[in-house]
Amino acid sequence: MRRIMYLLLPLLFLHVSAQHWTPFGYTPKQPTQEGRMRLVGNLPSSGRVEIYHDGQWGTVCDDDWDVAEAQVVCRQMGFPGAISVTPGGQYGEGSGPIWLDDMKCKGSESSLSDCSFKGWGVTDCSHKEDAGVICEAGKNITSNRQFSVDNSLGLSDDLGLLFDSGDGCDFSIKVRDLSEEAELAFCVHRMILMIYPELNITNESRNLTVDVSQACHPHVSAFLRYLYTRQIDVSITSAQCLHQLSFIFGVKKLMEDVGRVFTSLLPEDNTFRTQLSMYEYGVRTGDLVLQENVLQYLSWNCEFLISSPLWSTISFHMMDALLQRSDLIVEDEAFLLEALERWIQDKGDEISSEQQASLLNHIRFLLIPVDKLYEMQFSSSVLHQNHEKLYLTGLLRGFQFNALPFSKIRNKMDNMSNDYLPRIYTADEWSVFINDTTNNYPYYNYNYGQNNRFKTFSTPAHPSALYKEKKVQWQAQVFRNAQECSNYGVSCKSFPVARFFASGNQYSYTNTIRFSNRLILTCKNQDNVFHVQEFKNSLAVIQTNSSMGLPNPCPDDYSFRFVVRPEYI
Repeated sequence: MRRIMYLLLPLLFLHVSAQHWTPFGYTPKQPTQEGRMRLVGNLPSSGRVEIYHDGQWGTVCDDDWDVAEAQVVCRQMGFPGAISVTPGGQYGEGSGPIWLDDMKCKGSESSLSDCSFKGWGVTDCSHKEDAGVICEAGKNITSNRQFSVDNSLGLSDDLGLLFDSGDGCDFSIKVRDLSEEAELAFCVHRMILMIYPELNITNESRNLTVDVSQACHPHVSAFLRYLYTRQIDVSITSAQCLHQLSFIFGVKKLMEDVGRVFTSLLPEDNTFRTQLSMYEYGVRTGDLVLQENVLQYLSWNCEFLISSPLWSTISFHMMDALLQRSDLIVEDEAFLLEALERWIQDKGDEISSEQQASLLNHIRFLLIPVDKLYEMQFSSSVLHQNHEKLYLTGLLRGFQFNALPFSKIRNKMDNMSNDYLPRIYTADEWSVFINDTTNNYPYYNYNYGQNNRFKTFSTPAHPSALYKEKKVQWQAQVFRNAQECSNYGVSCKSFPVARFFASGNQYSYTNTIRFSNRLILTCKNQDNVFHVQEFKNSLAVIQTNSSMGLPNPCPDDYSFRFVVRPEYI
């Protein structure tokens, strides 16, 4: 029974409500339209040209196939234009009819079937003459980037050769698309598949049928080869399909590795639609790495997410996960509470009273400025009205935290967890912004205000009212070259370097308070955060693309925000 259930799982997973699989969600399956085009190849922007006619996909002969025809195809498929044509079956031989031959396009037609040709199915060609195109991919410059995944742990390369040759194979894998219009067959070795317990392959197993979208068919062979070698190259283009196949086959390690590739897509969508869909996709597939990567990005850009139209659309479990994090970048905790109240009001009856209470428990009332705590007790928000006792308890604890020494509070509050730990608060009282990072003034004296990359400001020693008047003065500096570092007695090996330290003798709370300060990187003249890092010995050396969690969209053109994060110890 268990084996039968496994064989059915791919079908159940992909055929829910007769829907198609898409990168991070589902879209309703639509009937294929007459004259529709598709490209069959390894990249979305190039491949063998196929056209749908009379209920069947077919190819185009390369006789008289030229750039004018390619321009029509590429524009019809949503690309800016064509780069070149590829005659002679370069992308493999198709199957089914050869629908079009002797094409004569002007290049201005809206679809290939509007051009002049012999007639549907009238041809003297073979599939060795199937035409192809290479289209302009627009701004998608990352689609060809390769990421090597190697989990081989010393496995012999001969296993890959065994897959390539197929010698002695004894197990059949049939791969179909949802409409059953295309089908691939692979002969593999049952013993190899039995290494993966999630597949539940036994000595009696002989075959397996899997349904995946046709766009993923070109990547199936590489995936099956990974089962032998545990090595594979992943691109932005193939990542979705490899993740899908890893989920179906239960290969969790590869699924997590490929999920990291999705991280490269995070900064590319300022609307947050991709990020929210990607997170829900990670939840459905159980990919914890993908979920964490998305949550980190959303945490760093929480202020912008809150102000976006999509804030009211996020799910309860995403909101619950976000509110538990300490890496949320927000103005202050009161700002976060107001955003939560607005989200609950927008959701209405969709969020139960129990769910509201659980989210309210994640608000860190202890860190809300005391003047805002005072105003909040008179509020008439939905949360206050629905959960007055819980709300007032939070306010009381906030007032206590501001009025009593932390040593006294801590003895009575063993279950505080993260309640007194700061998030990354960017209110002017706690942060300073440096945007002028291009001009070099290595010999100018900061004390005379002649370097816009050196700033000083002061903060309270801690958000608690007890420390409100006890100030710490900070110096924030950005060094662009070795001369600047040398002038200030700093040893620098790469650039830029940010320096952030308490100056003078004001910092005398080392036994009570520690500062876990943060540096926030954004692109100059943009808002979205792509990296956050700590200071080590007062320095933060800007990392490279290879060591950053997210790709760096603006090398050498950063804006820096220095954030003070005091916490009791």
